[in-house]
Amino acid sequence: MAITVIASGITIEGELISDDEVEIAGVLKGKLQAQRPVIISQGARMEAEVSAPAISVGGQLTGNVSATERVDLQAGARLIGDVRAARLTIADGASFKGNVDMDV
Repeated sequence: MAITVIASGITIEGELISDDEVEIAGVLKGKLQAQRPVIISQGARMEAEVSAPAISVGGQLTGNVSATERVDLQAGARLIGDVRAARLTIADGASFKGNVDMDV
């Protein structure tokens, strides 16, 4: 299994579709759809709609997220947008502003 990485210092604008796991450490603006988990690392900034089985947020994400399994907000994460997922965890120190729909 390969991992698609958007490294720190890289900015991508547009639509990213991946069959593999995706890790974002840079900046993504647009849309991300993945068939495997998505990891948004600390320091990453996203203005995007994100869809994946599982989404782990350590950086900043502005946009709606949809996960068939779970969304995890790690300490220091900031999410502004609506979440649609079977499970949502919010670590102490994470920030979330939006609505949650757990009826997946």
